[in-house]
This record gives sequence, C-alpha cells and structure tokens, in this order.
Amino acid sequence: MATPSRSVIRAKAPLRISFAGGGTDVPPFPEREGGLVLNATINRYAYGTLRPREDDAIQIDSHDFGMSAVFDVHEPLVFDGKLDLAKAAVRRFAGRDTRGFDLHLHSNAPPGSGLGSSSTMMVALIGLLKEHRNLPLTDYELADLAYSLERKDLGIKGGLQDQYAATFGGFNFLELFGDRVVVNPLRISPDVVLELEYNLLLCYSGTTRDGGRVIEDQTNRLQHGNEDTVGALRAQKELAVEMKNALLRGRLADFGALLDSAWQAKRRMSDRISTPRIEQLYEEARKAGALGAKVTGAGGGGYLLVYCGNGSKHKVAARMLDLGADVEEIAFEPEGLRTWRVHDT
Repeated sequence: MATPSRSVIRAKAPLRISFAGGGTDVPPFPEREGGLVLNATINRYAYGTLRPREDDAIQIDSHDFGMSAVFDVHEPLVFDGKLDLAKAAVRRFAGRDTRGFDLHLHSNAPPGSGLGSSSTMMVALIGLLKEHRNLPLTDYELADLAYSLERKDLGIKGGLQDQYAATFGGFNFLELFGDRVVVNPLRISPDVVLELEYNLLLCYSGTTRDGGRVIEDQTNRLQHGNEDTVGALRAQKELAVEMKNALLRGRLADFGALLDSAWQAKRRMSDRISTPRIEQLYEEARKAGALGAKVTGAGGGGYLLVYCGNGSKHKVAARMLDLGADVEEIAFEPEGLRTWRVHDT
C-alpha cells in the first residue's frame, strides 16, 4: 500500500456565475473607485490530480486542451502558450527538494465559457501543489496567489473575482480596493436558493470568446475617460448592491429584473461584449417570458444566464433549443476549493 507521502492528491474547485459588478474588479477601476461584485459558485468544476513520481520528471496532461508537456523539475520553464497556467504554478512551488509528479487536469466547462474556468483551474492547481509541499496558505493567500500568477506573472488580462469565488465558494459579495479584496459570504435562505435554481437557465451561445480582447477594449475606454464605460461601471456597483439586497430579502422577481438592468449596463462597457448571436438569444428569451438575462463573463460569447420566472422556464428553454443553443439547469455549490488524498493503486 502506498505511504501517505506518496498518496495521490486530488482537487476540486467550483466555477462561478457573476450576477452584477463584473468589470469593476478589473484594474484600474478598483484602484480608482473601488469595485463591488455579486457572484455565486455552481455545480461545474475544475479538477486536478497530482501523482508523485520517483524521478525528477513532471508531466502535465490537460484534457480540456488536449495537450501534454513533460520537463525536468529543476530545468527553467518555457512559457510558450502551452499549459502556461500549470507551468506558472509549478514554478512558484518547486523547491530544491522537489521530486517529479504527474498532473492531470480537466473541467466540465469549455475554456472561454465565461464561467471563470481558467482562474478556477489555477486555484485547483495551487490547492494540489500546496498539499504536495505541505505549505500553509489561508484562503485569502491562496486566492491572491492565483490572481498574481495569472494576471501578473503570465499577463493574462482579467479581474480579481474568479480566484476568490473558486477559493471561498458559495454566494459572495466582494469589495475590492486596489489589489485588496474583502469576501462577504451571504446567508441566503435555502428556499430562496432553491427557487433561484428553479428559475435560472444557462444557455450556451455555441461560441467561446477571448475575454482578454474584451477586457483590453474596456480598459482602454476607461483610461480615456469614455463616459459610457465609466457610467456603466458605476451602475454595475449600484446594481450589485441592489441585487444582493433582493437576494437577502427573497425578492426574486426584483432580482430577475435587476439581472436585466445589469446586462443593459454591461453592454455599454465595450462594443465587444455583445454579438449578434447573443442579442438574438437575449431577445428571444425575453419574448418567451424571461424577466432578465446577461452574459456570464467578459462577453463576446460563452453562456447567457437567464432568469425565467412567471412559469416561463419551459417556454424559454424550448425557444433556446429551437435556436440551436445548449440549455442547462444549474445548482449552486456552497463549498469552495477542496483537496483530499487517496492511496495510489
């Protein structure tokens, strides 16, 4: 039987949906005015497995990208666009006494889906490696490290919300001040959570997106003082507060209408956020009875989150299917990152 030091380590971190405030977590807005984000984690996950080796080789396999990489644990890493997330995490945690290991990574949402999949995978990776190295990290330290590796070391454009959502899990109201993040867990009534699940649909537009290009355009507009972008970001903050209050008080019809307001504000942040396909799905969902809908990430593709209400869920789902969109129901995940060990067999 394998000894504990040679046991296999697994990690599981949840993806998230953002209700309002997305974009206010993207620099330089948090430094200038502070950001507010309302999000929740769902039953979609990034998974990882770390299996120690007896030699100094590291092998990384990504099911999502269909890629593999093999290198020596002590050799300089080359960041060439091939599994760079995993390489950045390995480089940060490698030590002189580190031996080799195999990493197997996969998630049940496509890259570019708008559900925070890349940042969630980074959180899962750090969870695996900190357990492997027996390093103490608080949840805040882990989320901050995930942000630093992805956004600063690798230069991948984006905000701060995804790493904290995946680490902490559940419904959260995030306050952002520069690089400092305060996570406020929300105690939503179980009945409200169940009713929210009952009325929500995720509709996949059929295309992934390059969130970095959308965020780059949004950032350029902000830096040049574009009134639409600045005003839309400020509106997102106000809507995050209003939607949080609607959830806490169980006013879900108001929540659905505010979700729609969040989309109207979001689309003003950049011309690249919406597309003809997204507009088609949005308009038809509304005609079928949806109270509100918005894209779940930076925009340009990915998932549309639809709040149905008024008994319209089956009509909305049928119309989305008619238009060739994949339709999924969701459940909320109250837990954040989890790691565990199993004996290698």
